[in-house]
Amino acid sequence: MIARGFWLAIVLGAISMSTHAAGPHDTDWTTPAEASEFRTTPSYTQTLAYLQRLQQAAPNTIKLENFGITPQGHPMTVVIASKDGTFTPDAARAAHKPIVLLQAGIHPGEIEGKDAGLMLLRDIAVAGKYPHLLDHVVLVYIPVFSVDGHEYTSPYNRINQNGPESMGFRGQSQYLNLNRDYIKADAPEMLAWLKLWQTWLPDFLIDVHTTDGADYQYDLTWYTEDPHKLDPTVAQWQHTLMVEQAMPAYEKLGHSASIYLEFKDGRDPRKGIQNFGSGPRFSTGYAALQNRPALLIETHMLKTYAVRVHAVYDLVRVLLDDINRNPAALLAATSQADAHTIARVDNAHAQEPLTFKLDPTPAPYELKGYAFTQTHSDISNDTWIQYDPSKPVTYRIDNRNGLLPDISITPPAAYIVPGEWKTIIDKLDAHGIAYRRIGHPMKEVDATAYQLDEPKWAEAPFEGHLMLQSFNLHAHPIEVTLPAGSVIVPMNQRAANVAIQLLEPQASDSLLRWGYLNAIFEAKEFGEPRVLEKLAREMMAKNPKLKAEFEQNLHDNPAFAANSRARLNFFFMHSPWYTVQRVGAYPVLRVDAAQLANIATK
Repeated sequence: MIARGFWLAIVLGAISMSTHAAGPHDTDWTTPAEASEFRTTPSYTQTLAYLQRLQQAAPNTIKLENFGITPQGHPMTVVIASKDGTFTPDAARAAHKPIVLLQAGIHPGEIEGKDAGLMLLRDIAVAGKYPHLLDHVVLVYIPVFSVDGHEYTSPYNRINQNGPESMGFRGQSQYLNLNRDYIKADAPEMLAWLKLWQTWLPDFLIDVHTTDGADYQYDLTWYTEDPHKLDPTVAQWQHTLMVEQAMPAYEKLGHSASIYLEFKDGRDPRKGIQNFGSGPRFSTGYAALQNRPALLIETHMLKTYAVRVHAVYDLVRVLLDDINRNPAALLAATSQADAHTIARVDNAHAQEPLTFKLDPTPAPYELKGYAFTQTHSDISNDTWIQYDPSKPVTYRIDNRNGLLPDISITPPAAYIVPGEWKTIIDKLDAHGIAYRRIGHPMKEVDATAYQLDEPKWAEAPFEGHLMLQSFNLHAHPIEVTLPAGSVIVPMNQRAANVAIQLLEPQASDSLLRWGYLNAIFEAKEFGEPRVLEKLAREMMAKNPKLKAEFEQNLHDNPAFAANSRARLNFFFMHSPWYTVQRVGAYPVLRVDAAQLANIATK
C-alpha cells in the first residue's frame, strides 16, 4: 500500500504539473525547489513540465529538444536559450555568438545546477531580470545529464551531503559513472552527449557538481584545466575570465569561493592541496582535448541546499555576463586553438603531452577553513578529524595544483587502424574523428609499430573495465599489408588530440589502458611440456648465450626457478613458434609525412 500510494502521488503530481503547463500566461513562475523552500528538488517529469511552460511563454527565447534516450527509455532533454531565436549551431556561428554548454546532473545527487538553471532561465526569459545575458551568447543547457540516475532517488544516496531531502544516484542505470566515461564512451548517454557536442561544438563548457571532502568556509570551489593541457590562447582566455573577471565579481555578490580543494591528507588540511588528476575521462579534461575552456563547479556539500543553488545561480549569471560583454575574445581563442592543432602536423619538433605529473614546486595558498580537532579512533585505529564551524580559521598551506608534462610524443602525420579492429574505428566514429577508409588492400606500407611486453593489470575492475596499469613499449619500423577497410586518421584535424589520447598506448585513458585491446597479449598456441623439454635442450646446444641467460634467471629469480612451466616457457617464448603469434604487437600504426605521401600514391 505504501508503494502504491507513493507512485499515485507521483502520477498525480505529474498530471498537476502538465495541467499547469497549459497556461503560458500564468504569472506564478516559482520553481519547484523554491516552492519547497529548497527542501526538495523536482522529479524529471516536473522539471520538464516547468521547462515546457517556459518554452510556451517565451518561444523566441527557449526551445526544448531531445538528444538521446537513456538505457531505461527516458528522453534526454536539452534547452537552447537565445534572445532572438538563434536555435541552431549554424545560426549561432553566422551571428558570431559563442556557444556555452551548461550541464547539470551528470552526478544526479549533485543537482544544484538543475534548480539554478530553471531559476536563471525564468529570470532571463519571462521575469525580465537579466534579458541582456543572451544578447551575444547562445546557451545550451542540459538540466539532467544522467536521467536514469536522477530518477533512482533516495534520502540515502549521498551520505556526506546536507540536503535536499531525496536525491539521485551517482551512477546511471548500468552502474557507469558518466564523469569517467568521456573518452571511452561506453554509456548510451555519453554517446548521445558526444553527438550533441559535435553538433554544437561549444566554445565553453560549465559542468556543475557538489564536492565531498573537508569542511571550510567557501560556498563553492572551482577547477579549470592546467595551462599545460591547453592551447595558450585558451589558457589565457580562461585565466582572464575566471581570475580577473568572474571570481572578483562573484565575491562582490557576497559569496566566498576557492580553487578546487583536493587535500593531500583528509585528516589534516594543513598538509596542503594537490591536483586531483583530471584527465580525458572527465568533462574538463575532455574539453581540453577539444581545444575548449571548461569550468568545473563544486558546491560545498555541507552548506544548505538553498545556499548551494544560489551559489551556482550567481556564478553562472556572472559568467554569462562576462562572456556576453566580449564574445569575440572567446570565439578568437577557440578558433586559434583549432588552427594551431591543425597546423601542428607541419612541425617536426612538436611535442604533445600524453601524461602529466605534479609540479614539485608548490605555491602558497590561504585556506579559509575552520578549527578542528584530531583524535585517535578506537574503531578505525586512525585519526578522526572533527571540524568546528563556529570557529573560522585561515591556514597558510601549500598549493600543489600545478602540473607539468610527463610522457610526451611527437604526433605522427597520421595513424593507421587495420580494418579488422572495428572496436577502435567505432570509437573514432563516436568522437567524430575524421579518417579515410581504403577500399582495397595495400601492400608494402612502411610505418612505425609498437611492441608491448610485460603487461600488468589492475586487481579490481573500474567502471566495468580491468585497467592495464603498466607495460614496456618499443617502437620499430615495419612493412605491412593493409586489408581493405583499414582507416587512415590524419592529424591535421581539430580533433587530433582526442585521436592521440585514444590511440597512443601510453596515454592515461587510451583504448589500450581501458582494456579494449587485451587480446593482443594472449598467445593462442602453446607447447606441450614433453615437446618443450626437447626444444629447450636443442636451443641451449645451438645458442650458448640463451643458455647463459636461462641460467642467470635461475640464479636471480627464485620464483622463476621454482616454476617448471615458466622455465619451459622461457624457451618457447624465444622460439619462432611463439614470435609468429605476434603477442604484444600493437595494431595501430604511425606514419610520418613521407610515408603518408607514399600511401596516397598506392
